[in-house]
Amino acid sequence: MKSSSKFKSRIGVTLGDPGGIGPEIVARALASQAIAKNVEFVVIGPREWYERYRHAHARIHTFVEIVPAGKIRIGCPHPINARIALESLNKAVELIKAGEIQSLVTGPVCKEAIADLGVAFEGHTEFLAQKFHCRDVEMMFVTDRLKVLILTRHIPLKKVPQTITKDKILRSIRMTHQALKKYYKIKKPHIAVCGLNPHAGEGGGIGKEEVIVIIPAVRQARRSGFRVSGPFAADTLFIPDKARSFDAILAMYHDQGLTGIKSLAFDKVVNLTIGLPFIRTSPAHGTAFEIAGQNKARIGSMAAAINLAVNLTSR
Repeated sequence: MKSSSKFKSRIGVTLGDPGGIGPEIVARALASQAIAKNVEFVVIGPREWYERYRHAHARIHTFVEIVPAGKIRIGCPHPINARIALESLNKAVELIKAGEIQSLVTGPVCKEAIADLGVAFEGHTEFLAQKFHCRDVEMMFVTDRLKVLILTRHIPLKKVPQTITKDKILRSIRMTHQALKKYYKIKKPHIAVCGLNPHAGEGGGIGKEEVIVIIPAVRQARRSGFRVSGPFAADTLFIPDKARSFDAILAMYHDQGLTGIKSLAFDKVVNLTIGLPFIRTSPAHGTAFEIAGQNKARIGSMAAAINLAVNLTSR
């Protein structure tokens, strides 16, 4: 696969689960006038389903076809769909390792359906970390106005307190700091840290995690030269005027961080994986089986994910 000299870079885009909205949002986003024209996009997945949504006059991109082993089912999880999504990811990994693509944008998949194939699959983040032997990876959710990293990812709420450790907080602060400097050229990033409990624990009156773990971690991060504030009560930290005071927010658990940022800019939120040896982005939503095939899907988050990959790849 050779890239034309007219293109500055080559970015892979997987369609995700073909039974969801992935093919639709990829086809429509790539046809958007807002998408860069000096980049070659390599679309990975079942071509027929992409073509169903591609506008007749839209630019034709390079395609790596994943041929279905049977009939694709629209609007529901299914083993055939899941296998296509997994094969698309494996092909993307091959292309990255071979230097055929520099960055990757991933369409939404159904994690449960892939796991039902007998594959240990927690999500794109963990899958790519394992494939590239990366020990430390994080999910940073990005908009033009706000960046949020979640300390713990897809685990039950009851496991969150025991998963929060001083070392984990320090590592996440360090990785957030490095990503903001590397990708956004912020010389001295200012990071806000959420508390875990209501009102950030009220000095230990509502839970001890802030006193025992979070505050000591913040203090050590400051001693190490990081510009860190908190812990703050999450119910006020995400108010726009306050959130804009910081370059990023470190949330303690999934919904604490994502509820805040999605409430502010749902259609523009992008998941940026930090800690990988390449740029990987994705829309910050799932397969939306309930509206698949109906031309109802909103493309904002996918278009933002593609544009962020383009912008970061060119830096």
